[in-house]
Amino acid sequence: MTDTGPFADIASYQAIDRVGELRLSPDGTRLVATVSALADDGSKRVESLWELDPHGDSAPRRLTWSDRGESAPRWLPDGSLLFLSARGSDDEQAPSALWLLPAQGGEARKLVERPGGFASLATSKDAMTVVASSATLPRAGDAGEDETLRKERKDRKVNAVLHESSPVRFWDHDLGPAELRLLAFSVDGTDPIEGRDLTPAPARALDEQSFVVSPDGRTVVTGWAVDDEPGFPRPRLVAIDVASGEQRVLANEPYVFFADPAFSPDGRRIACVRVQDSSYDEAPRPTLWLLDVVTGEGRAVAPDADLWPAKPQWFPDGSGLFFGSDHQGHHPIFRVALGDGVAGDDGAAGDVVTKLTRSGHYASVSVSPDGARLYALRDHIDSPPTPVWVDANAVDGDPHVISSPGQVGVPGRLEEVNVTVEDGTSVHAWLAMPDGAGPDAPAPMLLWIHGGPLNSWNSWAWRWNPWLMTAKGYAVLLPDPALSTGYGRSMVQRGWGQWGGSPYTDLMAVTDEVVKRADIDETRTAAMGGSYGGYMANWVAGHTDRFRCIVTHASLWALDQFQGTTDHPAYWAREWGLPHVAPERYEQWSPHRFADRITSPMLVIHGDKDYRVPVGEGLRLWWDLQRQNVPSKFLYFPDEGHWVLKPGNSEVWYETVWAWLATYVLDEPWQRPGLI
Repeated sequence: MTDTGPFADIASYQAIDRVGELRLSPDGTRLVATVSALADDGSKRVESLWELDPHGDSAPRRLTWSDRGESAPRWLPDGSLLFLSARGSDDEQAPSALWLLPAQGGEARKLVERPGGFASLATSKDAMTVVASSATLPRAGDAGEDETLRKERKDRKVNAVLHESSPVRFWDHDLGPAELRLLAFSVDGTDPIEGRDLTPAPARALDEQSFVVSPDGRTVVTGWAVDDEPGFPRPRLVAIDVASGEQRVLANEPYVFFADPAFSPDGRRIACVRVQDSSYDEAPRPTLWLLDVVTGEGRAVAPDADLWPAKPQWFPDGSGLFFGSDHQGHHPIFRVALGDGVAGDDGAAGDVVTKLTRSGHYASVSVSPDGARLYALRDHIDSPPTPVWVDANAVDGDPHVISSPGQVGVPGRLEEVNVTVEDGTSVHAWLAMPDGAGPDAPAPMLLWIHGGPLNSWNSWAWRWNPWLMTAKGYAVLLPDPALSTGYGRSMVQRGWGQWGGSPYTDLMAVTDEVVKRADIDETRTAAMGGSYGGYMANWVAGHTDRFRCIVTHASLWALDQFQGTTDHPAYWAREWGLPHVAPERYEQWSPHRFADRITSPMLVIHGDKDYRVPVGEGLRLWWDLQRQNVPSKFLYFPDEGHWVLKPGNSEVWYETVWAWLATYVLDEPWQRPGLI
């Protein structure tokens, strides 16, 4: 029997510690990570802070121990560490307060709390300035008024929200009635610290926006959502003076999004991501962008690189940037040396881009003060997030692992697949193979279709983990069809506006090629997908009977119904048009129009709190399958959203999927999971 380690069962898998965020101290001598572990009762995951050795010599050391957890670590210039936590409260709904762990060690102390808690925070490189976002009721002038209003609503059992703009929900939670505000604090050694409200009437402008503080602590640059048309917010960049709260617009273009701002070391420039929004005919166009903080003049950085850049970080001397981008089934770190031009001049031609890392998916990147090393979390399809350092001057370099919790191997091997399809495009895929598969013991195969759809199979996934399937003997095929990122904008454009066209034929072409292998059992296959992958699973079900069964999670079924009920209807209207104005794409590409062709058994999975793909999609799909007598089951989670996150529910998800696959792929009798 092959040893599958912690992937042998869901309980062992969920017991793996998970590293979530990495932060390097300003002097480069200390490294802190968040690590989540399963609570003693198994009902939730709890984060804690761990200190790691940047040089990789010493063993990791746990810094915090509360049962409420700690998150969002941020360093101050004096070496003290800020974090968010609801520690000290027995109320599971208690909001997070801002805490400080002294540089010299000792007990953490609470700096400030707010009735609505804190959502995120940013610190300055050279000043003891902290800016944090906090949810505050619109009529509240200060924290005291906010607390009074909240108590009144609670006492009267009022949960109603009066909306005056769209959107009203986001992924798995309602927006409002509280609005995010930015508050500035000076951590000067006195407690409690007093905050200054920088945005007293933001409405919904700060929802899901990132913000940064200048090195001198005097300015905040943040995304600020405005509407180009009703229900279609897009972020511009604004600079806010910390002392006065005065705002000025740095970057604002119709139908252009600005995100991921980062101050240069001298505070004079902002690097960010600029995305020219999609339209009915054109996919979005992302690029790195450089802004002068005083004038707002900007220019593109390496516009011809044909990448999908994200989260730029500066060289310590300000001469260039590091950034991540999906690329050929990976998400490497790139380095760009900036040309001689300044913002507003034609310096882009001199920008030189180099791929710094060879393989893997990199996130949570920090640059050492001397610019010699980058610290990051590296993961990939076959490796969970692991702290590493890489040579900042490398070309296709490899990482150096730093000891941390949660480092495990996987049961099987990962192979790369490339298939040339009919129009000459090379379609990339990963294939996770179980141990022991071979010509004498070919493995049954699962086609897994990624969500997004602007996405790529290039990272570790705790939710949809292929190694829990290889441990059961399945091979898992992970293709990147049309609409996938990392293969140039043309790959996205190939599938734009025709979701069931090239993306579907790409998937079938890759499947056709892989099932020719002697170590794959062509007669025992299934298809699975979630979100857009669920859409495609439904499309597959209506267009082929080649798969023994289908698993469709959080899936789109009736596109006209989905467009008006999702949390962000305007986004989809850009690509598809409005149903009553341009119905063609809804009629051509909606899976529900092919319901009468479905014969493959289908497992439908949906959460009631899913606001991205509302549960009505799953309910309608389930009803259509039932009335047509298609063998089917509906796994329903009343308390989950787009993702099934609670450990107990996650266990049920996997146990049910395993039972479903065993029945239809392995020809075993159906066994109902014990908890349902």
